[in-house]
Amino acid sequence: MDGGFFWAMAALAAALVGMGKGGMPVVGMLGVPVLSLALPPVTAAGLLLPVYVVSDLFGLWAYRGAFDRRVLAILIPAVTAGVGLGWATAAITPEWLVTALVGLIGALFALRLLWSAGAAPRVRRAEVAPGLGWGALTGFTSFVSHSGAPPFQIYVLPLGLPKMVYAGTNTILFAWLNAIKLVPYWALGQLSAQNLKVAVLLVPVAALSVLAGVRLVRILPQALFFRLVTWALLLVSVKLVADGVGAA
Repeated sequence: MDGGFFWAMAALAAALVGMGKGGMPVVGMLGVPVLSLALPPVTAAGLLLPVYVVSDLFGLWAYRGAFDRRVLAILIPAVTAGVGLGWATAAITPEWLVTALVGLIGALFALRLLWSAGAAPRVRRAEVAPGLGWGALTGFTSFVSHSGAPPFQIYVLPLGLPKMVYAGTNTILFAWLNAIKLVPYWALGQLSAQNLKVAVLLVPVAALSVLAGVRLVRILPQALFFRLVTWALLLVSVKLVADGVGAA
């Protein structure tokens, strides 16, 4: 963890994490792939997790009044159970298969949204049973392969939330998710004292990027914001399929 290239990739990854916590669509998921250009993916994930957690604090403050209580009440227990399942099955779960399946589901859902973009949107109520299922999958895939965003979006996008409420609900849920992942990640050896020292240096970059992300969400028109979310979901999902198939 030294040299100009490492620090350039680490700073870029921290900025992406921060902007994601500021509500920008899916860019936070790019942090680990970017840092993986300089480090092994598992090491990169362990190093960035504390940055995610600290960035969450700034995101929670920024969106402290913008979130959907019903959605969070459904999803928080579900993602907690999903993380527990991921921890319990960490030694036997094929990460490539989970990654590819999540990518395939997310890509099909995004293509469906893009296909029906001209139709009048049908806003749905947040139902408990689907929320528990998609929430558990969000927690499980976030723990196993750091790909929790697609299942979350599949459940939440059809609810028709205002953009600030969507961004705040996303920020709060993943703040909880990252916090509860700390203990199992530590137990599995994916955190280290060296990682924590580097993470401390990256926090200022991430914190400033959170504020930049919040600002961009506020000024983007709502239709454009959700269009970006959908395209980001598609691109990330295609990448997950490619990563999963490539690792098989």
